[in-house]
Amino acid sequence: MSESKSTIMPTLRYRDARAAIDCLCEVFGFERHVVYEGPNGTIGHAELKLGGGMIMLGSGKDDEYGRGFKSPQELGGVETRSAYIIVPDAYAVHARAVAAGGTIVRPLQNTEYGSREFSVKDPEGHSWSVGTYNPWTAQA
Repeated sequence: MSESKSTIMPTLRYRDARAAIDCLCEVFGFERHVVYEGPNGTIGHAELKLGGGMIMLGSGKDDEYGRGFKSPQELGGVETRSAYIIVPDAYAVHARAVAAGGTIVRPLQNTEYGSREFSVKDPEGHSWSVGTYNPWTAQA
């Protein structure tokens, strides 16, 4: 059976996209699908896979489109999005996030809908919720 592929891919900009890729792979278990270098050591475009999902990211750019994106750090911690990552073992990911110095913003906990989950900020302040809840297999 083939793995399902998400048709929705969050995209992010990072001041240090190379460090963000390393962090996302080491802590959450993303795998590099492709990484295209940009000028002056930047990342022009990267795709990271996790299960049947994918995110895209790149270095911030000082052009008309790029100036419309700010990191949460640049906005006093304010965000307009977050992402939820489905994992088989939230405890293990939580341990890696803590070991990497991640800022836990919602502690590891069991929910009333059967998930074990937590939320953490990455090094540039983007929020990631991580848990075992899988809406594709959950019973209504």
